[in-house]
Amino acid sequence: MNYPLLGIHHVTAVTSSAEKNYDFFTNVLGMRLVKKTVNQDDIRTYHTFFADDKGSPGTDMTFFDFPGYNKGTRGTNSITRTGFRVPNDAALDYYLARFAEFDVKNDGIQTLFGKKVLPFEDFDGQRYQLVSDENNTGVAPGIPWQNGPVPTDKAIYGLGPIEITVSYFDEFKQLMEEIYQMRLVEDHEEVALFEVGEGGNGGQMILRKDDKSELAYPGYGEVHHVSFRVADHEAIKAWEAKYNTLQLRHSGWVDRFYFEALYARIGHILIEISTDGPGFMGDEPYETLGESLSLPPFLESEREQIEATVRPFDTTRSK
Repeated sequence: MNYPLLGIHHVTAVTSSAEKNYDFFTNVLGMRLVKKTVNQDDIRTYHTFFADDKGSPGTDMTFFDFPGYNKGTRGTNSITRTGFRVPNDAALDYYLARFAEFDVKNDGIQTLFGKKVLPFEDFDGQRYQLVSDENNTGVAPGIPWQNGPVPTDKAIYGLGPIEITVSYFDEFKQLMEEIYQMRLVEDHEEVALFEVGEGGNGGQMILRKDDKSELAYPGYGEVHHVSFRVADHEAIKAWEAKYNTLQLRHSGWVDRFYFEALYARIGHILIEISTDGPGFMGDEPYETLGESLSLPPFLESEREQIEATVRPFDTTRSK
């Protein structure tokens, strides 16, 4: 197949509060809100996108804000941790001090697969880790938020390895290799490292074995899905054809306006494939990205109803 995955595109999780989540990601982590919109499958619900300075593919962490949703339960057969790339080891030291200032729960700087990492959690118990790009090669990072609260030489500028935990470790490894052509970089008894595209931190997946814990249960504080990048419409349609050939159940091609999407569930894990474009810069000026409620054209006719349904949520930063 001539349309390989290029790296991680985005990760989508669930939050208990769009407002608190916005404060944490912009004011603490220093990521830019590049789009404030609604869940296209549930227009009562906010869908927010935090990314680099211009919303580059491979940099965005997105959140659903489901009203009345219960807290998720940690367990196996789930996406268990999201990685964020920072430029170097010194950036981890900077964030460690910043986490102390903002009382962010963390596990201190550690080493994982030969690179420095800083695992931490948000107010929902959602699990993340900063990953140092020192000596990293492969998938290029994005551009740090130029007007954010974190110095640009320290700031988060892309997604790092995504962590998945399953009870069916060997079977899942085989599926990742056979379906997605993921390359096995390191393989240990209960943890493995895969990569796609040009590899490196922006194209890696950490797979862990856990056949003892209870199953994870969805809710806020848990990840909803992970998406991997492909170049364009031709590539995503080729993946749709491949799924059909494999007789793998899938969503069919979906136009999300900001990108095109294709969803399939592999075991318990929802995996999306998304195109790099059109991106987030087409419907708002650079200076005010994320400050207004953005709707794709096919929802504009419902704007009045949507704005009356979702609660007010002020994300104005420009003055």
